[in-house]
Order: sequence, then structure tokens, then C-alpha cells
Amino acid sequence: MDDKVKTGVKQESGFEVHCTRHFTSWLAEQQVSLAFTTYQAGKLFFLGLQENGQLSIFERSFTRCMGLYATPDAQTLYMSTLYQIWRFERVTDAGITRTGYDSLYIPQSSSVTGDMDIHDMAIDAEGRLIFVNTLFSCLAAMSERHSFIPLWTPPFITKLAAEDRCHLNGLAMKDGKPKYVTSVSQSDANNGWRDKRIDGGVVIDVDNNDIIAEGLSMPHSPRLYQDKLWLLNSGTGEFGFVNTHTGTFEPAAFCPGYLRGMAFMGDYAVVGLSQPRDNKSFTDLPLQERLKTKNTEPRCGLQIIDLKSGDVVHGVTIKGVVSELYDVVVLPKVKRPLALGFKTNEIQQVVSIGE
Repeated sequence: MDDKVKTGVKQESGFEVHCTRHFTSWLAEQQVSLAFTTYQAGKLFFLGLQENGQLSIFERSFTRCMGLYATPDAQTLYMSTLYQIWRFERVTDAGITRTGYDSLYIPQSSSVTGDMDIHDMAIDAEGRLIFVNTLFSCLAAMSERHSFIPLWTPPFITKLAAEDRCHLNGLAMKDGKPKYVTSVSQSDANNGWRDKRIDGGVVIDVDNNDIIAEGLSMPHSPRLYQDKLWLLNSGTGEFGFVNTHTGTFEPAAFCPGYLRGMAFMGDYAVVGLSQPRDNKSFTDLPLQERLKTKNTEPRCGLQIIDLKSGDVVHGVTIKGVVSELYDVVVLPKVKRPLALGFKTNEIQQVVSIGE
């Protein structure tokens, strides 16, 4: 789909997008665009600006899109899917990008990993892609010969097994190395995390295996930014940071949804919201009571939070068939991106030549 979704208009594809009044102005002021994934609908979305200043929405289909990682210069984009990790490279040549678009992301390679439920990803100081292998409860790296190379397991995990024991999910990097991870529980049994969803969540220091924060509710997306360890306490709908000295979680803002995916730009955080699924994994969470108390319904979309005030200043709401998101990244100096897919013959016709 190429910009067929207009703000506030329902499409034949079964979903609609609404943005707050000044969201497009914020994109222009920050000189960024956004990319985000929905594994539920199997889509990679790009949000940017058209030449007339209106919102540009572009999407491509990939099965079970999950983790996203963009290099600081927005040149390379990595995305995990059902059984692959994709690497996209950005091309800005006017002869290759379409009229009105300034950046084209071409899928240049993929690694077949098998279904490991890969969540957060990042590039380390050696240029390796590090990812959270949720199914095997470990941090891992890609391999040219194998599905993955295990790098680290939480101290309470006694065996490398495809059992999603603790639902390890989030990764925060420091100085090009994994520093903190989030886990829904400290379970060492097959799918044991489901019994500890309400308050079993922890943050672990990878360097020394210390549990630096506990009592969290399904935490996700830890990120080090401006000398703070930010994370999403998904089960309560709270965005905030962890005091790494005391281990306490300090809420900064409440968002009406199940939170996953976080990125930063300047003094702002971009946070992903999902509507909780109606199943055992999402029932009885504190989020449900918080929504009732605030007399509001859960939403799917993105919210922009001012780090200085904690106010939600801009946002995007998605309705219809898309009800869950996973990850979001900021693409600096990219105004209007698009990507190649595999359902048309475009992939055959676009050829870029290196120097």
C-alpha cells in the first residue's frame, strides 16, 4: 500500500489512522520519520511527511514483524520476523526512489534463524547484531552456520531450551555492549512466566547478573538515554525509568494501552501502545483497573512524551484490524521513507551500484 491510508479515513484494508493536530508539525520540526512493526497484522509501517506537509503512511507485509533496529544515521534497518532477520539498506538516489520520497529501504539480505520469537535487537561495538532470543531465554548473535550463537543467559535459567521460560524480551545497550535486559519473571520452567505476569518482572544487569529491579508488571523495551534507564512497565501502562541505585521504578507518564516499543529524539520519547489481547496472558493486569479508574479504553498507536514534563504531547491512533504493535524506531534526517517488498516486480527492477 502506498499512502492509501489517510488520517481519520477508514480503508478497505480494514483500519484507519488518526493523528493529533500537531503531530505532522512535530515530525517536521524534529526532521524525523518513524518506523514501527505489528506482528499481529504482519506489517512494517513508515510514517513521514508528504511534500504538502500531510502525513505519509507506507507499509509492507512481512510475516510476524517484531524487533526493529535502526543505525544512528538511519542508513541500515534490521527487522526480525517469524523465522528470519532482515537487513534493509537506505538508498537516496533520485533515480531509484519514487517521486516525493527521499529514502528507499531495500531488503538486501536475510538470515534464516527459525522461529525463536526474537524481540529487541541492537548492533554492538564489533558490528554484530545482538538479539533477545525469547524462546531460548538468552541473548544471542547471528551465525553463518547455525540459527544463533548464545551469548548470555539470566542467572536463574539452568538450561538452554526452546521453552520461553521467563519471557526475556528487552535489551538496553551501553558503550556498544549489552547492559540491561527485561524479563517478565525469574521462572526456570516451561512457559512459567505466565504465572508471574502481574508483579514478577525484573531488570537484570548483564555485566554482573544482578537483579537491579523487581516487582514490575511485564516490563519491556529498556533503553539508556540521557543518563537514565527508561523502560515500559507494560502491565500497568506506565512509561518511566529505573533508579539503578535503589532499584525503584519511577513512573513518568501513563499511556492508555499495553506498552511495547520505545525510541527517543531530543527531549521526547516515542512509545508504542497495543490493545491487550483477550486471553490469559493479558487478563487481570493492573492496566485494566487503571483504565477503569481513568474512564478510558485501551488504544493502539504511538504516543510522543515530553521527557521534561511527562506530558503526552502528540500521538497516532490506529483502529480496525491492527490492534497490537511491537517495536518503533526513529529515522533522523529522513522525511518520507518507503521500502521494497516481494509482492510486486519492483524488487527485480531496482538496482543500486556501489562506488
